[in-house]
Amino acid sequence: MNWFEALLLGLIQGLTEFLPVSSSGHLELGKVILGVDAEKSLIFTVVVHGATVLSTIIIFYKDLLELFKGLFLFKWDDNNKYIVKLIISMIPVIILGLFFKEEIEEFFTGNLLFVGSMLIVTSLLLASTYLPKSNLRKISFVDSFIIGIAQVFAVLPGISRSGATISTGLLLGNKKVIMAKFSFLMVLVPILGANLLNVFSGEMTSQTTVGVVPLIVGFFAAFISGLLACKWMIGIVKKGSLIYFSIYCFIIGILAIIFA
Repeated sequence: MNWFEALLLGLIQGLTEFLPVSSSGHLELGKVILGVDAEKSLIFTVVVHGATVLSTIIIFYKDLLELFKGLFLFKWDDNNKYIVKLIISMIPVIILGLFFKEEIEEFFTGNLLFVGSMLIVTSLLLASTYLPKSNLRKISFVDSFIIGIAQVFAVLPGISRSGATISTGLLLGNKKVIMAKFSFLMVLVPILGANLLNVFSGEMTSQTTVGVVPLIVGFFAAFISGLLACKWMIGIVKKGSLIYFSIYCFIIGILAIIFA
């Protein structure tokens, strides 16, 4: 992988991590188009995901500071209830990552047929948000776990994580204004944890197929584009304009299947 390929893939990751079109699916498609070996570039995927986590932290740093301040007050208030809900939402994907890591990685082999099929599933999920519902509820503890299960399916390339979690929350009747933030915050610990596991397991240093320069370029490309996409997506969810992303995912999914 050269620096230009890393730049393109980093931009793809940053833009698609927050938009409901599946960053992992688009990364796999991008690798196939650019001729990058999907199985030998997992380290790159980990790095650019870390970059988008950093962009999330910067966008929501005020919210995170408030959550941490409230945590040390040791009160069972809305702040700490929200933290518990975030933790509950993380449990399913953490279990999956700890015990099924190798099985998950087998899906990231540039299989266009599989990615295309999953993009169509994402399209249907996004389209389902237009079913009649109140969208007046606050996220409950049960809702948090259900949304966490939706995040589990989003480990598959082609299933949008933000699309799956936000769509599930909206289908449960939760308020639009809180779903985007909850969706983005619930992924912070799992991705950071996955990166740390890779560091301590030696995978970060043992992988030599991606050079230092491409990793740096990809990181900053994903970070900067992620900042822009995160702000954009928050506004989109508030307006409820997800149908256009549904159409987009369906078209890209069909094209991926055709060219598989």
